[in-house]
This record gives sequence, C-alpha cells and structure tokens, in this order.
Amino acid sequence: MKHNAKTRAAAGGHPATTQRRRALRGALGAAIGLTVALGAFAPGAKAQEIELKLGHVGEPGSLFQISADEFARRANAKLAGKAKVVVFGSSQLGGDKEMLQKLKLGTIDMAVPSTVMSSEVDTFGVFEMPYLVRDRKHMALIEKEIVWPKLAPAAEAKGLKIIGVWENGYRHITNNRRPIRKPEDLSGIKLRVPEGKWRVAMFKAYGANPSPMKFSELFTALQTGVMDGQENPFTQIYSAKLHEVQKYLSLSGHVYTPAYLTVGARKWATLPADVRSTLEQTAKETQAFVYETAQKQETELLEKIKASGIQVNEVDKNAFIAASKPTYDEFGKAVAGAKELIDRAIELGK
Repeated sequence: MKHNAKTRAAAGGHPATTQRRRALRGALGAAIGLTVALGAFAPGAKAQEIELKLGHVGEPGSLFQISADEFARRANAKLAGKAKVVVFGSSQLGGDKEMLQKLKLGTIDMAVPSTVMSSEVDTFGVFEMPYLVRDRKHMALIEKEIVWPKLAPAAEAKGLKIIGVWENGYRHITNNRRPIRKPEDLSGIKLRVPEGKWRVAMFKAYGANPSPMKFSELFTALQTGVMDGQENPFTQIYSAKLHEVQKYLSLSGHVYTPAYLTVGARKWATLPADVRSTLEQTAKETQAFVYETAQKQETELLEKIKASGIQVNEVDKNAFIAASKPTYDEFGKAVAGAKELIDRAIELGK
C-alpha cells in the first residue's frame, strides 16, 4: 500500500525532514544553554551567594546561641548578599573537637570553641588555671596582651584562625551527691568535664573523678547516674536544663572560659577579601554585646535556677585556690612559655 502526503504528514514526515528538524532543535538548545552560561558571567550578573556554616554546641537560649545569632544578623546585613552566615547550634555539626577538625578540613566555615582549644594548642591552657581571670576588665587586658599576640598565632599555625574573642562564662559545680564547699567534698564524685586535659588535672587535684564527655551527651549521663555532676556556666546549665537532673549547685566560679569565634585558616584564605574584612570587623564588634548579655544572664539565670528547687551554696574559695597550686605547677612545667603567660596574666589583674 502506498502512503499519500497526508499519511506521511501524520506519521511525522519524511525521515530526512525529521532528522533536519531534530538537528535544528539540538542546535537551538545548545545556543540557549550557551546564552544562559555566558549570561552568568556577563557584566552586572549577580554572583552566587556564599553560604558560611557556623556551628556551636549551645542549646537554644544559651550565650553561644544568642552570640552566634547576633553575629550572623549583623554580618549578613553588612554582607548584603555576597555571603550569608547560617548558624547551626545544639551540636548539629558535631561536638567541639569534631568541629575543630571540620574547620581544618574546610567542611564547615566557623565555630565557637571554648575549653577544647587547650587540646589543640597547649598554651590555651592558661585559661584552664583556676581563679586566674578576675573579671571582664581583667580579661580585656589579657586579650590584648596575651590572646592576640601569643595565642592566636599559635592557633593559626595549627590551621585555626581566631577572628573574635567572646565568652562562655564563669563555671560552677553541680552534682547529685552532696553540697561542695571545699575541694575534699569532691572526693569520689564522677564529674563530667569538657575535652581539655587541664580541667581533668584540676579536678583530680581537688579529689574528684573527672571524665571528658561531649556536651550533647551530658544531660542523659546525669539523668541516668553515669555521671554524678558537672561544671559549667549558668548559661549552659540553664539552657540545657541540667539543673532539672541535679540536686546541688555550688557557686565555685572556679574558671572563666573565653569562647573564640574561629575559622579554618585554609578555607578562610579562599574567601573574598571584603567578605573576610566584614566578618572580622563584625566578630570584634559583637564582643560588647556578648559581654553585656553574659553579665545580665549571670544574675537572671541564677535566680531562675534557684527557683527550680536546687540547693545552692557558696564555697570556700581560698581553700580551692590553695588546692589549685599543683595544677599551676604542672602546667608551668609541662608547657613551654606557660609560666611567663601565667605571671603576665596575674600581673595584669593587679
């Protein structure tokens, strides 16, 4: 049977004609794709926004969360679409040690470590020395004369660049065994501490049984009795609801812990210069807000924690200071340059 013109048209036309149509469609598609690709690089085309992941271990309401969110708000307003800081709290990007490793690898962009820095750079252990930092004015002097000229370059040599000094706060002891008034009251108490070796050394000197543990695992460890107690600033105690699974709060104030807005040095170097400048400037500007918030929280959160029914007591700080001498001696001998840092920090507080 022969096909007429109508039949051929209904069937899609002559094979040669069909091939020509397909070739034309392919050429047209390639041309459109090239136009789109070239358009992305055309003058005035909008560059793709850089997303910067900022991780921390704080729970909602913690000083870490409030500080990181405020920094992101300020930075994003200034960056105006060039880059965007996105905050991930509650250990979503890992524990402190994991996040430091991810900063070095470049898989996250920013983090807010505190105690854990002493496990990366030994000289950061100066902030693990009990009762060293008197107040925030003293800390400001230490920051100027010790953190920026001495500690920050040592961190950068390990691939970690500090762009701002914030705060975690003064630490206090909670537990389920007994009120802690003197160091000997800690005898035999299973105490969770952060991942920093000098905090372990300190509480061993006091007679406790300290064990490093991720902050994200702490509530369950206290609730189940795996740990008897822990030590943290009010902001971490309250936001993580640790007071709900503890009987005693002892106002030791044994260590003031700075927090450091930190980036991975290798990936940081790949960011546009204006983005880096904006982030550094904003990190330092945010410090005043962090300190003001921290000071306000100290009073407010203690009242809220007391209202939960936990028993609160003062400690004999002189007894704790006397019991801290072995930790100072050990740190001074074990870490090169540590004694000079301690002496200078103490001198700045006079």
